[in-house]
Amino acid sequence: MSDSKDFGAFLIGFIVGGLTGAAVALLFAPQSGEETRELIHEKAIQLRDRTAESVEEARLQAEEAFIQAKQKAEEWTKLTKQHAEELLEKGEQVLEEGRDKLVEAIKPKEKPAEG
Repeated sequence: MSDSKDFGAFLIGFIVGGLTGAAVALLFAPQSGEETRELIHEKAIQLRDRTAESVEEARLQAEEAFIQAKQKAEEWTKLTKQHAEELLEKGEQVLEEGRDKLVEAIKPKEKPAEG
């Protein structure tokens, strides 16, 4: 979960930094209006492409995280079922032993025959 937050913060910083850098570069560049518009257009395309790549990377990471989470959930479910079955077997065994001891305690003791 922390990795996705870190990546989201990185992506936002990347976009904001790119836009800020492009704006500063354009303001201080000694170019004509036509050249500036062309440069803005090129930079926008570059930024769009980089953003698309970053979004695709984020999507792939999210898919991988989902797959791993699903696998872990299945593992934990399997382990939990195994432990529940073991506890049930032990409980039944203890209950049977308790019944046997109770029957033994209640059963009248046979007296030895006097002869």
